[in-house]
Amino acid sequence: MPRAPLIQINVTQSGQESLPLNVPAEPWMHVMLRNLLRVLIAYSVVVLVLAVAAFADDRPAGRAIQEEVWALPITLPTIAYVVRPVGDGPFPLVIMNHGVSLNQRERSFFPLVEFRDAAMWFARRGYMVVAPSGSGYGAAALDDPEHGIYSVFYSKIGGCDNPNFRDAGFAVALIDKWIIDYMTEQKLVVPDKTMVVGQSAGGWAALALSSQNLPTVRAVITFAAGRGGRVGGKPNNNCAPDKLVAATAEFGRTARTPMLWIYIENDTFFGPALSNRMHQAYTAAGGSAEYHLLPPFGSDGHFLIDSPDAIPLWAPIVGAFLDNHE
Repeated sequence: MPRAPLIQINVTQSGQESLPLNVPAEPWMHVMLRNLLRVLIAYSVVVLVLAVAAFADDRPAGRAIQEEVWALPITLPTIAYVVRPVGDGPFPLVIMNHGVSLNQRERSFFPLVEFRDAAMWFARRGYMVVAPSGSGYGAAALDDPEHGIYSVFYSKIGGCDNPNFRDAGFAVALIDKWIIDYMTEQKLVVPDKTMVVGQSAGGWAALALSSQNLPTVRAVITFAAGRGGRVGGKPNNNCAPDKLVAATAEFGRTARTPMLWIYIENDTFFGPALSNRMHQAYTAAGGSAEYHLLPPFGSDGHFLIDSPDAIPLWAPIVGAFLDNHE
């Protein structure tokens, strides 16, 4: 099947033209990319503010970093928050997956990045961090009914009587793989030195990715990973805990990628009893995962990674893990 022709797009800001972006010239791509560019223009001021803040941060840091917003021309065009060391690179890659919301209104107001301080921590360690905005979230919630284009949201697990935890994880893991392939093909990152990090449903996707043993991925780190938490808004009320544990074991049967799992005692989505069961099932099936249960943090430890105040709690653990697997 012949490849679609390429179109070249340049985004300008204050008279300065960016590097050209070559993308397939499919008709639907024209509409999607036009909307993506509108979003990028809206975010351009935000990027400038973020960049200034990054350089002005007076906390201990290994190197200067810069923050950007990218439109990634992968199979499913994706907007991503990017933070990286200042310089030409290439750098090792970290992909950071955010969690999920089943509320359409909440998804439309989803922030560009939930865990900015955590992302900057990885960048100061020398990584190029790419945090994709999930399909159907925030700036990626692009609808153009006139052309029959609607944002795609595919992270639901189905009914609690028979939830499909497995495929929900693999759907987001596929986006991660596309990003890894694109960044590698463009020679933007060091080949075979990728870390995948995820929180909540994003951590579940990272766990699914671990079962595929991609040669480009050195290790995987998850914070409060899982699916089906807080059904009906009730704390510690999982959709189908036994099936979640079974799905975790299924991932573990083929997974050989080193993993670090971080959970928090007062996580109301995936409490200690459930996360321990998941870890035991994963490792018993053959997976390799280091498990840490941190003390209570804030009103709900599930959102630990979102808080800059939590970095002193998890950074020593993550740093030691990276030292062993970089």
